[in-house]
Amino acid sequence: MLIQVGYELVFYCSQETPMILMVNVHYSRASDIVSPDILVTDPETPMKAYRDGFGNWCTRIVAPIGKTCLKSTGVVRDSAKPDPVMPLAKQHALQDLPEDTLVFLLGSRYCETDLLSDVAWSRFGQTTPGWSRVQAICDFVHNHIVFDYQQARATRTAWEAFNEGTGVCRDYAHLAIALCRCMNIPARYCTGYLGDMGTLPPYGLMDFAAWIEVYLGGAWHTFDPRNNVPRIGRVLVARGRDATDVAITTTFGPNTLASFKVWTDEIAESVPQVG
Repeated sequence: MLIQVGYELVFYCSQETPMILMVNVHYSRASDIVSPDILVTDPETPMKAYRDGFGNWCTRIVAPIGKTCLKSTGVVRDSAKPDPVMPLAKQHALQDLPEDTLVFLLGSRYCETDLLSDVAWSRFGQTTPGWSRVQAICDFVHNHIVFDYQQARATRTAWEAFNEGTGVCRDYAHLAIALCRCMNIPARYCTGYLGDMGTLPPYGLMDFAAWIEVYLGGAWHTFDPRNNVPRIGRVLVARGRDATDVAITTTFGPNTLASFKVWTDEIAESVPQVG
């Protein structure tokens, strides 16, 4: 199937404001891109692109004084298959983990492994290592946190989400990541597009989504503690240790986000014209 993805962000800046933007479909989906999601700024602004330490594609701009609109629309081809489920995927002994996974065992800005270690081991220490342990963690997080946009807070950490029991998809992801890391399972934060394809109404307002990937059985696997069921149409934008590494926009100066729109919709395949 074809999925049209995109966003429109409107900022007002009282002074020239440098920004780092992480808004492009991830390079791992490059072969699926039918129409590239090219970033457009209004007013037109010079851009400089680079890859960060996690391989994410980033763009640097300096937003001018006043209104700046950031917009993009692209089309991605997707298999329409749900997230794979690999119940036999085994947990690695820590000493056998590849070196590039070890950073995803450490505490980070939003994932306080030191504060959650006792909670993790008391709740999941008797579970079967591997896929079933991760699923048990996701089941717990899914049931423990009540989804509530009105209670969203950009500074909420995994420890605070555990104690407050409320939040949005990033809070589910942070808590699940922290608990996995406490159990010596590498876990990383993912952000991207996730539409309502394959689900029943009612549908909420569209936003960028957050989920997690864990390292089991020699590969990274997708888990989604917010929805806690395999989904279709997941389009990755960026991966990192937590939301700090993959912020859609990171701004370096005073600004107001005046408008925020995200879309991800299945569209019809074009039919070739004959004659």
